[in-house]
Amino acid sequence: MHILGIYIGGTGIKGAPVEIDTGILLAERYRLPTPDGAKPTPVADVVKNVAEQFDWHTQVGCGFPAVIRDGVAETAANISQKWIGTNVAQLFSEATHCPVYVVNDADAAGLAEVTFGVGKGVHGVVLMITIGTGLGSALFIDGKLVPNTELGHLEVECEEAESIASDVVRKEQDLSWKQWARNLDKYLNTLESLFSPNLIILGGGAVKKQDQFMPLLTVHTKVVPAELGNDAGIVGAALAARLYFG
Repeated sequence: MHILGIYIGGTGIKGAPVEIDTGILLAERYRLPTPDGAKPTPVADVVKNVAEQFDWHTQVGCGFPAVIRDGVAETAANISQKWIGTNVAQLFSEATHCPVYVVNDADAAGLAEVTFGVGKGVHGVVLMITIGTGLGSALFIDGKLVPNTELGHLEVECEEAESIASDVVRKEQDLSWKQWARNLDKYLNTLESLFSPNLIILGGGAVKKQDQFMPLLTVHTKVVPAELGNDAGIVGAALAARLYFG
């Protein structure tokens, strides 16, 4: 079964057809920049362009940076606030003329990792944290997703976790890896105290430099880098659509 996976990030929108049984991309990822302001109509136009790139006419799964319930965005993280209350699934379906299922972006990446990556077969509580423009989270219990956790907005020492430990903050504040790792470590220790996870998976762009910060972490839980890299969100979005459409 083949489904087009699309992942919407703060800086880029990318997609590719996915072979659902293996998680393998069937073509090279196609990426376009996220429109300035990330408002609904311009983003929908880019999603349409991605579908047209692959001449796609069947099911689409889309990872989106918001709490998503029944296809509707209830929050808007690092995108226009105009998304709140928008039926994202309907908007993208109309733009692409395809059936579209929309899932929280970090949940999509987590689904890929527990199905095909380092979280496969791990029992108990598994947390995936995506480190990029913001901090995304995906929570699993015995492989079952608890959707829309949005744990990047937890308060850590009177500050929102995303405001101290995202990769964008590291770059904007010109933090050394040691300084930034201290902030990330506070966040992970907070998550550990709340959820007692069996495994924490770290994904996102910062993980490419894992040697710079992972040895500095003090959490007792095993912390591992994600395996699927930039493909995780695309693969997971397609998996979510498969689960929805059947």
